[in-house]
Amino acid sequence: MALMAIICYRYVAADSINHKKTYIVHMDKSVMPSPFSDHVHWYHTTMRSVSKTTDMMYAYNKVMHGFTTRLTIDEVELLKQQNGIVSVQEEQVYQLHTTRSPEFLGLERNDLMLPESISGGDVIVGVLDTGVWPKSKSLDDTGFGPIPRRWKGKCETGPDFNKSSCNRKLIGARYFLKGYEAFLNGTFDENLESRSPVDDDGHGTHCATTAVGSAVPDASLFGYAKGTARGMAPHARLAVYKACWLLGGCLGSDVLAAFEAAITDGVDILSISLGFPNSDFFSNIVSRGSFKAVSHGIFVSTSAGNNIGLTAVPLANVAPWAISVGASSLDRDFPAYITLGNGKKLYGASLYSSEEPLSRSMVPLVFAGNVSNMTNSNLCLLDSLPPGSVTGKIVICEMGSSSDVEKGLVVKAAGGVGMILANTIYRLKELELNIQFLPTVVIDKRARDAIITYIASNQDSKAKFTFQGTKLGIQPSPLVAQVSSRGPNPSTSFLLKPDIIAPGVDILAAWTGKTVLIKIAHPKWSPAAIQSALMTTAYNTYKNGKELLDVVTGKPATPFDLGAGHVDPVSALDPGLVYNASANDYLGFLCALNYSSTDINTFYEKDFECVKGKKYMAEDLNYPSFAVPLSTSGQTVMKYTRTLTNVGTPNTYKVSTSSKTPAVKISVEPEELTFVKKNEKKVYTVTFTAGSMPPGTKNFGRLVWSGGKYVVSSPIAFTWD
Repeated sequence: MALMAIICYRYVAADSINHKKTYIVHMDKSVMPSPFSDHVHWYHTTMRSVSKTTDMMYAYNKVMHGFTTRLTIDEVELLKQQNGIVSVQEEQVYQLHTTRSPEFLGLERNDLMLPESISGGDVIVGVLDTGVWPKSKSLDDTGFGPIPRRWKGKCETGPDFNKSSCNRKLIGARYFLKGYEAFLNGTFDENLESRSPVDDDGHGTHCATTAVGSAVPDASLFGYAKGTARGMAPHARLAVYKACWLLGGCLGSDVLAAFEAAITDGVDILSISLGFPNSDFFSNIVSRGSFKAVSHGIFVSTSAGNNIGLTAVPLANVAPWAISVGASSLDRDFPAYITLGNGKKLYGASLYSSEEPLSRSMVPLVFAGNVSNMTNSNLCLLDSLPPGSVTGKIVICEMGSSSDVEKGLVVKAAGGVGMILANTIYRLKELELNIQFLPTVVIDKRARDAIITYIASNQDSKAKFTFQGTKLGIQPSPLVAQVSSRGPNPSTSFLLKPDIIAPGVDILAAWTGKTVLIKIAHPKWSPAAIQSALMTTAYNTYKNGKELLDVVTGKPATPFDLGAGHVDPVSALDPGLVYNASANDYLGFLCALNYSSTDINTFYEKDFECVKGKKYMAEDLNYPSFAVPLSTSGQTVMKYTRTLTNVGTPNTYKVSTSSKTPAVKISVEPEELTFVKKNEKKVYTVTFTAGSMPPGTKNFGRLVWSGGKYVVSSPIAFTWD
């Protein structure tokens, strides 16, 4: 799944006239008074008991029992006193976080282990995002059979989107904007945004077609990355749920309504590339919605978050019931070279496709910071370069504060004929690329330093560009992308996140899941089994045996960077063993984290209560990875219990463990497990015995069960806090 810009912030949608805010009200349906035969009628009556003027924006029944409305603070306090109220939560805003990917992931093979009678056409993938561009060739339904009878969704219409916009590929399209309109206080601009499922942003179309886009031959990005563009599962059906908008992001009430619709409609998989870096499972709408979806057998794939800029952004979407996917690079690059007047040749990258004189002759070269006295002129901000100040020259600008495209426009407006866009921090390889309006080459810090030194020592500095097009087989690859948010998990030290990494840099898809394949091959597997298969078969070393690298540090990536490793969807089709889990297992996990029964019933509305006196252990959640918090003083002994289910051929598995620190000893009991039939279960216990280490110390290990052709691998993360 493509991972793009994601960063979330808290925003209270307030009405400046009557001081109302948007609230999500959760009700306990089990205490609905007998005179009410319909829960919506009960919700409406409860709402009207505290406000005669407010309206119900959404009523929820699948994703939760309750509604969304606009209330004053005084009305909220009155509402909390009404019978059946579980919680009243303020609105939050959630912001949005290929021609090579399938081949890179091994999905071009003809020997994939799929049932012969299944083509994938019965699997329905829901994408909760900014909508879809209906005219995309990636939505071609040629060769698709009738829409599955179990599908209950619909194709909503509006500007630029009619009934014919849906087809046998795009079988559902809906939009949700009541929360967004309340956020805007009635200032929705229909010249800018569409009251329809149409994608005015591009993010949703990109994510949807990356996952399940139909094959489009002869695709390219202005001549780059040529080939057949297709999604990870091109024969799967698509349903889009537009809950994210241009000006306001994704309002919690709209996102919850989209979850409600997706569950009711009957999707098999939900892809969500948005989030809020909130450590509280209870108040996080994506966490709550995902739990209900998983409870209905829907596999939920979420983005781990984007690490924007130089400072770390906390992980988003860290609940155990949804897989959290970080971003990696492909083995594809778009090289370009800068030749300086002194003959030195420096490596960069570019998506600029037009042939220009810059490729044939030397052009004057200047550093933007030397052109004007304006503060931060080195960043090529608006108005930082006087008109005509760089006419006929190549300008080197540094990254930061404004978009890369904006910098190019500033250079062009000042008369520049080319731009060198320079990183100011070291990164191993990855260079962020954008489409520019003038010849542009992006370079790393080392090349930047060399060019600045050259300019400082030469009054008549010059340079020229050479564009190399598209190159495949670039090594090392994959790398953990700079934009991918890292662990540890801000929610609990007993759960390692992200879970895996997958291609998420420079992905070519339509613009305005590997998980799908497993669902096709194993339609009866639980979401937890699919997640386990993806995690335990992921790889964390290159073919030469060396560990995958982090593009930011140039050093081996840790489980806090890549989780279990890089996804290998072909191997995940036949993992041998899986760590399975149910809704009750996740509820027990919440009990172990000391969530109250009131909070837990937000997730599970069947009068679930943590049993008094029972010792719930967070470390015993049947998860495919191990996060081990340790004491900074004295010896720590931690025991984790896990259950493995056989989904492969009969085998005897032997365990092996490794630890990168002598401070931790690992023992497993038993050390051997024999499975003689499908779906057989075996329990084992792993004990970690650790000495004290300074606070903040982190280290890592691995636990592997090997039997026959199967290798079932789990990462281990140790933290002393």
